[in-house]
Amino acid sequence: MKKILVLMLLVAVFACSKKPEGFQIDVKLTGAEGKILLEKRGSGEWIPVDTADIVEGVAVLKGKVDNPSELYLSVLGSRAKAILFVENAKMTVTGNADSLDKMVVTGSLTHNEYDALNKEINAVAEKYMAMYKESRDAIAAGDTAKGRQIMEEVEKLYESTNTMREDFIKNHPASYVSPFLLSQIQYGKEAEELEALVGVLDPKLDSLTTVLKLKEQIAKLKTVSVGQVAPDFTQNDPDGNPVPFSSVYSQNKLTLLDFWAAWCGPCRAENPNVVAVYNEFNKKGFTVFGVSLDRTKEDWLKAIADDKLTWTHVSDLAYWQNAAAQTYAIQSIPSNLLVDQTGKIIAKNKRGDELRAFVAEYLK
Repeated sequence: MKKILVLMLLVAVFACSKKPEGFQIDVKLTGAEGKILLEKRGSGEWIPVDTADIVEGVAVLKGKVDNPSELYLSVLGSRAKAILFVENAKMTVTGNADSLDKMVVTGSLTHNEYDALNKEINAVAEKYMAMYKESRDAIAAGDTAKGRQIMEEVEKLYESTNTMREDFIKNHPASYVSPFLLSQIQYGKEAEELEALVGVLDPKLDSLTTVLKLKEQIAKLKTVSVGQVAPDFTQNDPDGNPVPFSSVYSQNKLTLLDFWAAWCGPCRAENPNVVAVYNEFNKKGFTVFGVSLDRTKEDWLKAIADDKLTWTHVSDLAYWQNAAAQTYAIQSIPSNLLVDQTGKIIAKNKRGDELRAFVAEYLK
C-alpha cells in the first residue's frame, strides 16, 4: 500500500512539474468584437501565428514557441498592436480594445520583465513629451532661447531611456527581453559598440533570429567603418543616367555620402544645414552625393527642388531596400559618411555645426 501511495505521489509531482507543450492565451478585451489576432514580425511583413473568435467576451489563442518570443496582439481589422512576450504556458490578457498598451498580462515571466522596464521608460517618456510640448509652445510664443533650453533637457531624458535599456541588457544577459531591447537601440551605433553589447548576451540566445540579425549588422558595419574604403555602387540620377559613387568622390577632396528621403522629417530639417555647408565649401573641393530612399520619383524630385539641393542625386526608388543603403547597413535616416578623394571613409554621421566644423578643418 505504501509503495502504491509513493508511486501515486511521484506521478502527481511529475504531472505538476511537467512543462506545457505549448501556450494558451485567454484574451479578454472590453470593447473587442470579431477575432483576436496574434502575429510575429517578418522581413517587412506581418506573419500570422494564430487567430481566435471572441466568444462570450473571450478569445483563446493557442500555439507553440521554441523560446519566449515577442509576438503582437491585435483585434483583427484594427491597426493598433501590442507587444506580448509569449511563453509555452497558460497566459491571460485583460484590458480594453481601445488601449492595448495598457493591457495586463499574467502567466509569462518574460513579459513581466519587459512590463516592469516598460513602465519605467513610459514614466520618463510622459515627462519628456510634456516638456517637448512646452518647448514648442515657448518657440511659438517667440521665446526661442527657452524653447531650445527645454529641448536640450528633452533630448537628455530621451537618451536616458536608451541607457535604461542598455542597463537592463547588461544586468539581464540571459533574458529573452534583452535581444529585443538591443534591436531597439542599435540604430546609430557603430560596430564596436554594438558588438560589445551583443557580447554581453548569454550564449543560449545565440540562435535567436534577432541575435543572428544583429551579428549580420555588425559584420556589415565593419565593412563601412571609419578607415575602410567605401564600397562603390552605381545608381541612376533623376534623368536615368547611371552614376558610380567613385566617379564623384574621385573628383573632389571631400564627399558627403548622404542617405535621406523626401518623407523623412529629420532629413528635411537637416537639409538647409547641408546646403549651407555645400555652398560655403564647394569651390574648395567639397561635394555631396545624395542617395534617396524614396519610393516615387515625383516625391524625390519635388524635395530636391523645394530644398534647393543642387548636388548629384541618385536612387533606385526601393525605399528601405535601396541597394546602396543595404550595402552601407543603413537602418535609420538621415545617415551620412565622409570620404576623401581615394574613397577612404574618414568620418560618419556629422550633422549641424559639427559637419561644418569638420569640413572647415579638413579643407583649411
